[in-house]
Amino acid sequence: MSDGKQRAPRSGAPFGGVPATGLAAPLNPGRIAAYVGLAVLGALVGIAGALVQAAWFPAGLLLALLACAGLFYGGRRVFDTQLGALTPAAGWLISVVLLLGGRPEGDYVFGDELGLTLFMLGGMAVAVICATMSRSPRPGADSGRPGK
Repeated sequence: MSDGKQRAPRSGAPFGGVPATGLAAPLNPGRIAAYVGLAVLGALVGIAGALVQAAWFPAGLLLALLACAGLFYGGRRVFDTQLGALTPAAGWLISVVLLLGGRPEGDYVFGDELGLTLFMLGGMAVAVICATMSRSPRPGADSGRPGK
């Protein structure tokens, strides 16, 4: 039974050659750079959203939240992992929290309390929705229906 192939410990069947995914996958420098780029893009969207929502309150807030949703959903679709949505969300959250700190003179980026609250809660809600949505079905995948 020693044909040079690795075998499963209990069944003795040869391994199917399934590539490792998630945390078991080997490190890929290109993927790491893409995640870092997503985090930086998330920070830029957070800064731009903070400025836009404070400047044009009702429409600017919607525009800022749509930009967040587009980035988080795009990261989810491109990488097809939760980390693809959470990485730009982390960059967004860090930039927004740093902008909340304000300056020693007492002024800060956000215009009013209502816009600040809606921007923070709306952005976090969009990030959670994008991170927890189900994976998209694979094209050509079997539906599992018998007789098809």
